[in-house]
Amino acid sequence: MTKNEKHQLAKKIIRLTNEEVDEEHFIHQLLEESTLYNIYEDDNPSFGRRAADKLARFAGSWAFVISFALFLTGWIMANILLLKPPFDPYPFILLNLLLSCLSALQAPLIMMSQNRQEEKDRKRSEGDYKINLKSEIIIEDMHYKLDAIIARQGEILKYLSDKK
Repeated sequence: MTKNEKHQLAKKIIRLTNEEVDEEHFIHQLLEESTLYNIYEDDNPSFGRRAADKLARFAGSWAFVISFALFLTGWIMANILLLKPPFDPYPFILLNLLLSCLSALQAPLIMMSQNRQEEKDRKRSEGDYKINLKSEIIIEDMHYKLDAIIARQGEILKYLSDKK
């Protein structure tokens, strides 16, 4: 939902609540607003957002853990057993540098992805609140109508018993 659509919806609801409108008309106006349900997904996420989401998805998977463990094992084995002289001897300073750079780049991208997920969750909870509010209004209206029907039925029964 765009900002303009949100503003239009808010203005419509405010206008309806400020006018002398019966509850049933107000409920039907709320139910007709399908834009309340379209707030969960971002229509055109930027390249950075898509990349952050993909990286966070991969970094939180077993594929990443296993491939990273294999890479580290291969690096260490190559430098200890295979290569003479090793290009990164025992303290593995170059490996530590690579791991530090990876962490420095990966952490902010994962945080961006978590922030996006938090934003989606907030929007979802706002949508759920609005849906619950509409449901509560509808149920309250149904109770009012049922009470009116029961009262009217009592009047009809009283009228019929008086007529006998």
